[in-house]
Amino acid sequence: MTTRPQRTGTEPTTPTPQGRGELRDQPQPARTRHTTPPAEPETIRRIVSGPPPTRGHLHVARLDGTRTIPLPELHDRADRLAHHLRSTHGIGPAHRIGILAANSLEWVLLDLAALRLGAQTAGLEPGKFTPSTELAARYDLDLLYTDQPTGAVPGVLPVDGILALTDHDPRPAPPPLPPVTWTADAVTTVKFTSGSTGVPKGLGATAGSIDSSLTAVQEIFEHTPDDHLFVFLPLSLLQQRYWVYSALLHGHDVTVTTYEAAFATLRRVRPTVVMGVPAFYETARRQITARLRRTPGQDPARAARALFGDRIRYLWTGSAPASPAVLRFFADEARLPLYEGYGLNETCIVTKNHPGAHREGSVGRAVRGKEVLIGADGVISVRSAHPVNNHYAYARPGDSEKVFSPDGTVRTGDLGHLDEDGYLFVHGRADDVIVLDNGRKVIVRPIEELMRADPAIAECVLFSPTQTDLVAVVSPAAAPADHAAIAARLAAVNAATTPDERISRVLVADPPFSIEGGLLTSQYKPKRPDIRAAYHAPLHSQEAGIHA
Repeated sequence: MTTRPQRTGTEPTTPTPQGRGELRDQPQPARTRHTTPPAEPETIRRIVSGPPPTRGHLHVARLDGTRTIPLPELHDRADRLAHHLRSTHGIGPAHRIGILAANSLEWVLLDLAALRLGAQTAGLEPGKFTPSTELAARYDLDLLYTDQPTGAVPGVLPVDGILALTDHDPRPAPPPLPPVTWTADAVTTVKFTSGSTGVPKGLGATAGSIDSSLTAVQEIFEHTPDDHLFVFLPLSLLQQRYWVYSALLHGHDVTVTTYEAAFATLRRVRPTVVMGVPAFYETARRQITARLRRTPGQDPARAARALFGDRIRYLWTGSAPASPAVLRFFADEARLPLYEGYGLNETCIVTKNHPGAHREGSVGRAVRGKEVLIGADGVISVRSAHPVNNHYAYARPGDSEKVFSPDGTVRTGDLGHLDEDGYLFVHGRADDVIVLDNGRKVIVRPIEELMRADPAIAECVLFSPTQTDLVAVVSPAAAPADHAAIAARLAAVNAATTPDERISRVLVADPPFSIEGGLLTSQYKPKRPDIRAAYHAPLHSQEAGIHA
């Protein structure tokens, strides 16, 4: 049985947490901040009503060059596309458009046109879905746009040709589109959780949750027309689209590119803000370190700016834990502020370190509109002034109840604690606590981070196949793997941990973990169940791997 996100203006109203009792066994944190979004979220209203500020540009970068469009032109093109979608395909508030394509100008235009029409989008990640009539039917798509080969599939359209539809037409302009109102609890887009199991669940994101997140981020980072934000993660993730919305609101520049083109593009476009997953900054650290080896005596900060450009104001990371070694490298050597935060698809941004409120080792304090609750079992829950939603769509029965309370409070499954000043420290997944046969509980994340601190190791995942000892599967940072460095790191980690936390063997992944190989999510997080399955035989063979 599936639950479809309801259409614009018809989503049931979700109560705000104000005035409600606490979660069972969960104490009220000392510092909570609530804000109730307006019935019509101001940020979304401004985006769809236009026009945007006259300053600011969208840059769409590829390996072969960059296309730049002033924000007013972007608004006009999206408006012309909205006219086409309405007149040719009848798209309006009762419809949903699927987008299965890599980051592109066409992606941005389709998203903005749908917002202008009051229609929903469904962001479908390339590599996880295949365009077909079955896909469209499964997710109730009225149209499906893709950059993949389709043949003559009804309702599946190529993104090629969209730009031509948005070119200036010398004929008399059509009548203005009817005004559209996005209520706070209306679903604007359906996003799909990447998950560690590879089985995506749908999640309808409300306009109120988007408004709340955009407002909170602007409050702490104060983006101005002098800023230039850099986006390369898939636009299907929704959070990446926030930076396009921010540009339309505040008149700054934004570059949209792909992961493959990110490093080639950085210095050319000279951004002030970069959003990236920890794996991206791990790669950046290796590139900067390699540059320093080639030119001994060079200032690390200068080498970092040779890679990122000379205008960086701050770097943003989240979605997965960043290793302490990478955070220290950027703070102490590269001298580029790298701020870690915390959030999930189900919550959007929850906490964030930022200028003036940064504590090493934490993921920051709760942003406006979010409240962090720690249960008696140490599991983090998040209560929002306006939740992303209070249920999944297109999920198995019972999936929503495991995560969402009726008021939208989310049980994250992560372990953590709040310090006396309200900074959140995340210790790992509750599901990733290994219970040994002697009854001792081992939290794996700190040990994995110690292993990943070595430049030879990109990822480390711990298992206990017999519940007696720990076995690590590591993904090397380069090929061929540096087995000597990995063995030395194993010895160093074991010397720094307790007997129950010591690793008996290390299996070196060959090939390294990758998205294409099915062992990393789209946000470059290891898929533990898939890694366990892929390495089942050597995990259970006492002879395999590098021994302590």
